[in-house]
Amino acid sequence: MAESMNGLHRTHRCGELNKTNVGETVTIMGWVQKKRDKGGLIFVDLRDRSGIIQIVLDEENHEKDLLEKAASLKSEYVVAIVGTVNLRGGAVNEKLSTGDIEINPSEIRILSESETPPFPIEENSKTKEELRLKYRFLDLRRPDIQKNLILRSKVATLTREFLASEGFLEIETPTLIKSTPEGARDYLVPSRMRPGNFYALPQSPQLYKQLLMCSGYDRYFQLARCYRDEDLRADRQPEFTQIDMELSFVDQEDVMEVNEKLLAKLFDEILGIKIELPIQRMKWQEAMDRFGSDKPDTRFAMELVDVGDLVANSEFVVFKSALSEGGIVKAINAKGEGNRGRKQIDKLVEFAKGNGAKGLAYIAIADDGTVKSSFAKFMSDEERDALISRMDGKPGDLLLFAADKKNVVWQVLGSLRLEIANQQGLLKPNEFKFLWVTEFPQFEYSEEQERFVAMHHPFTMPFDEDVDKLISDPGAVRAKAYDITLNGNEIGGGSVRIHQDDVQEKMFEALGFTKEQANDQFGFLLEAFKYGVPPHAGLAYGLDRLVMLMAEATSIRDVIAFPKNKDAVDLMSDAPGVVDSKQLDELGICTKETEE
Repeated sequence: MAESMNGLHRTHRCGELNKTNVGETVTIMGWVQKKRDKGGLIFVDLRDRSGIIQIVLDEENHEKDLLEKAASLKSEYVVAIVGTVNLRGGAVNEKLSTGDIEINPSEIRILSESETPPFPIEENSKTKEELRLKYRFLDLRRPDIQKNLILRSKVATLTREFLASEGFLEIETPTLIKSTPEGARDYLVPSRMRPGNFYALPQSPQLYKQLLMCSGYDRYFQLARCYRDEDLRADRQPEFTQIDMELSFVDQEDVMEVNEKLLAKLFDEILGIKIELPIQRMKWQEAMDRFGSDKPDTRFAMELVDVGDLVANSEFVVFKSALSEGGIVKAINAKGEGNRGRKQIDKLVEFAKGNGAKGLAYIAIADDGTVKSSFAKFMSDEERDALISRMDGKPGDLLLFAADKKNVVWQVLGSLRLEIANQQGLLKPNEFKFLWVTEFPQFEYSEEQERFVAMHHPFTMPFDEDVDKLISDPGAVRAKAYDITLNGNEIGGGSVRIHQDDVQEKMFEALGFTKEQANDQFGFLLEAFKYGVPPHAGLAYGLDRLVMLMAEATSIRDVIAFPKNKDAVDLMSDAPGVVDSKQLDELGICTKETEE
């Protein structure tokens, strides 16, 4: 039967005790991790968020009723223990911070009993994620998840402290806003007061933080909740948190400088890792050409090499047709993979096809120097040797070639280098390589919409010398945009914003907006811009993704208290769910049944 605390007060958390507390009488409270009854000798491991400590009872030193109460304890019972801290009588447990001490109890109170949990509460659980998410309140008790959330809290707290010290003001922006057409799909919220009208949940506070700059707040930040109705993956959730900031009277370098200092503080004070400043910069075009990615993982080499000039006169139709249609031919050298068998190479070919390739050509150089090639009959020995030389091919190497449109080749080889590096164990999680990627294209062409769309958003400033190309040659315009990447992941992105009316008008025109459409969607911002707007720039981090990388977690769900699954469902609360018809009637909404 559960007992009350009846005036009992906790003096320490379990993991806070150490040898300096020996001889003290303490009161600790927590969950029973496990109990071991050795017949006259009982061990109880008590757990809270700070760690685990051992409680020891024996027949010689403890009353019968205390022994009986200890014997009745089960896993996940919530108990209070009053006792004396002693040095361990047995072997020290070096895996625990409290491994050299134990508690000799004088009182045990069972504050709450527990049913047997559906899975063990332990680190590195092998339980299926679906079951753990259904019982997330239990999963959150696992020490590794608790460490992740404690780390997340530290990141948030230190970020607030640092930005405040740099003159930033924390200001909240609305979460019920106007829907805009650019970007990902919005989550919509119906309005009861204005039937037939909808709010959108913000994908970011972009427009409001720019308005704050117009209003003279100079330096703003918030830890903002954001929402995007898009397909999910390991590092993406429908609702997430941004470390969001905007600064006035600055350029790109100012934003980079303050954020480098922020990252250096977080990694030093939380992980004890010194970040070398300034962080390396790389232009977008160089990143794509060398790594096939705008968020390249620079922990290893295996860079893309252009071989188009060497195969321009090749009889190999795959290379020939790609080049004649304005495409490219590039390759990577997978060092040490030249002895792969045909089946293993075929797996790489299938992987490439899964990333958009029509196929994958190769030259395999065995350890003894024997060369095998998928396109040998279409190429002379001299042409083949020139390719091997260009690729710095050595015995034991596997050269992989992709030929297609630029975007396809970048996607195929960029993904392939990561896959091979992962197979080779080159992606070491305890190594942190930061990179700024700069000079993004202002636009990207959407085949689906048959028009240019903003690569970032419609308020990103183009390079001064490219402004005149906004209408005449949008594909050649570079943006004053910058992403901060870590180990092949984008952790933050931002840009210098447009603050001149004429440039903003050209930007909307390039995107296919009429003046009426632009005013309908963004009128309140454009109106504000008539009354004196300072030059401004900003950046936002994905807090969840940053913490995931700092915690060396494999999924973003491991650093969020109550995440959704891959179908955007909360398995614990069963959200989203059906609502009462009365609620729908009040909103003037009816639902349509569809066949599964």
